[in-house]
Amino acid sequence: MLNTFDSSIRRKFRFSPAQVLVIGFASIILVGTILLSLPVSVPEGRSPEIIDSLFTATSAVCVTGLIVANTGDDFSPFGQMVILILLQIGGLGYMTMATLTALFVGKRITLRDRVIMQEALNQFNLRGLVRFTLYIVKVTLLFEIVGAIILSFYWMGKFPVVKAIYYGIFHSVSAFCNAGFSLFSTNLGAFTTDPVVTLVVSSLFIIGGIGYIVISDLYMYRKTKHLLIHTKFALTITGILILLGTVLIFVLERNNPATLGNLSLPHKILSSYFHSVTARTAGFNTLNIASFTIPALFLVVIFMFVGASPGGTGGGIKTTTFGVVISDIWATLRGKREVNIFKRRLGKDIIRKSFTVLFLGIGLIVLVTMLLLIIEKKELIRILFEVVSAFGTVGLSAAKGISLSLSSTFSAAGKLLIIITMFVGRLGPLTLGVAVIQAEDKTRYKYAEERVLIG
Repeated sequence: MLNTFDSSIRRKFRFSPAQVLVIGFASIILVGTILLSLPVSVPEGRSPEIIDSLFTATSAVCVTGLIVANTGDDFSPFGQMVILILLQIGGLGYMTMATLTALFVGKRITLRDRVIMQEALNQFNLRGLVRFTLYIVKVTLLFEIVGAIILSFYWMGKFPVVKAIYYGIFHSVSAFCNAGFSLFSTNLGAFTTDPVVTLVVSSLFIIGGIGYIVISDLYMYRKTKHLLIHTKFALTITGILILLGTVLIFVLERNNPATLGNLSLPHKILSSYFHSVTARTAGFNTLNIASFTIPALFLVVIFMFVGASPGGTGGGIKTTTFGVVISDIWATLRGKREVNIFKRRLGKDIIRKSFTVLFLGIGLIVLVTMLLLIIEKKELIRILFEVVSAFGTVGLSAAKGISLSLSSTFSAAGKLLIIITMFVGRLGPLTLGVAVIQAEDKTRYKYAEERVLIG
């Protein structure tokens, strides 16, 4: 009944919820581009290029972390604060910020607003959305403040007090939002063997990427003694990917002198773990990604494509989408007609949606990679790495010999392609596709069923 009611309400809107999200994110990026193009946003004597301002604003709002200008050196304190605000808005999401603003000024949250919030927050229904939005803000601020305090106090032994606090706040927000922006010219390369920075930052982006629904469900477990199937599934897939990534990166890079080769065993494990986790949308790095072996780079590409979990600050096709696809393939190979997880059956619509997201993502990556190979004429693995990093809103780059991303060497056309890829990756290919081409299904009949040969 509620789903029927939701559908009838959606049909009365001039813009669909998906279209509102697209317009909202685009508007924020536009404002950010204008602010970063101002002379006050860069050091005195420099003149920002509009394409670089657009690229940086998109990367911040889409919490990607790919950079064409060094955040700490090529932007003034004002420009850095603009970036910080943009990535905080991007991490929370357009509708979360809009709802918070509306509540602050005393505006009533309408039914139309709630439907858009449902789309933005990946919720199952309309109930409790305003309360859940406030919960998102509280959780975000709580973890960001805790992370900022730990990092600030730790860095006070290395930097002046004010600088340590500023660095602590910036990197805590960037980490929880899975943004990957850093004020250090080598990202976190100076902290390869530092367990405090490595573990605090990685913990922040794991929590931010696991999804607010999962965080809420885990918090309520002490009362309910029950977890949602979504929570169990997301945690299971996430745990498997973290463990698998850590082991494989360790195996592939343990003898590479440019990465893990010269580190002690504990530090090899620490760095393998960090890059296993950061590959799924966080974008921070303590090792030189460009020095990874080709197999390791391709492994990271796969992890970047999968991404984080739904309803969080990360990107990619999402862990649960990947899990559903694998589960359906496994069920098919076993001759099963239904896909079951944790003694529950998955609906056909969820399976169809998962495969749609998978192939839309693959299609976009193939298209953009092909175009960039024609335009920029660079190595396939590094172009592919950059494109998947943009799509997964990761921010890692395999550029050789520079501290910036490979995109910084692209032409304006190449940068624009990466900008579009980041935008699609943050909103999700399915959401953007629905916003562009979905029309109301008025079909009143069904065709006769037929079969075609498969495989």
